[in-house]
Amino acid sequence: MTIGLGTYAYFWRASDQAETPMSLGQMIADTAEQGVGVFQICDYPAVAALDDEALEALRRQAERGGVRLELGTRGVVPQHLSRYLELARRLDAVIVRSMLNTADHRPGITEAVDLLGEVLPAYERAGVRIALETYEQVSSTDLVDLVRTVDSPALGICSDPANCVAALELPADVIDRVAPYVVNMHIKDFRFTRQDGWVGFTLVGAPLGEGLLDYRAMIERIDPAARGLSQIIEHWLPWQGTPGATCALEQQWTDHNLSYLRSAS
Repeated sequence: MTIGLGTYAYFWRASDQAETPMSLGQMIADTAEQGVGVFQICDYPAVAALDDEALEALRRQAERGGVRLELGTRGVVPQHLSRYLELARRLDAVIVRSMLNTADHRPGITEAVDLLGEVLPAYERAGVRIALETYEQVSSTDLVDLVRTVDSPALGICSDPANCVAALELPADVIDRVAPYVVNMHIKDFRFTRQDGWVGFTLVGAPLGEGLLDYRAMIERIDPAARGLSQIIEHWLPWQGTPGATCALEQQWTDHNLSYLRSAS
């Protein structure tokens, strides 16, 4: 099993809510210290602004720590994905996770097929794959149709069934639908909690095994070990009232989830 940590596992500790926010280099160093072999730099736009020297320093740091890097961004505009392909080359990354929509661009499936078709030949030549993530803004059925239509070895799906709950898709259905096309996995558990006064529910994260995600059924269906897929730990950890309490619980969740995944291997 290839276990990884992503920037979303350091969401609070790297945020400006922390007394001393962790840098990208510190997150990679922490990943290495925990004996984790993959770190996904996901939705971290600052990485795209690094110059060649800084990227090389990052690559060397990860290499020394025995950490393989992956990337994550949003959008399918060719110019943007070409920049991330260049970043992937610099960082020796073979996965670029993305999502169809950005804040100012929401392509339909037909447009997305055309846009991806412009850039995927370069990804194929480089041996880098784009992993489109399952989430509530695009149905898993449409995502599978898109991947089937494009039909490129450089395009697959990043499974994250928790994201689809907000669109009333059942996680088990999402997993079953996307399983043949998965090239990357985000791993986070989730649960519903009652809001104060019992006026509605909130969908929040949970430590693995304590929420609604049927992790073992998901693994049996996708079989990431046999397919060489990395499982990237993320959290949906609610704010705990203070930076200290929130950051400490985030570390506890990471420790718990690493132990859970290692015991499952």
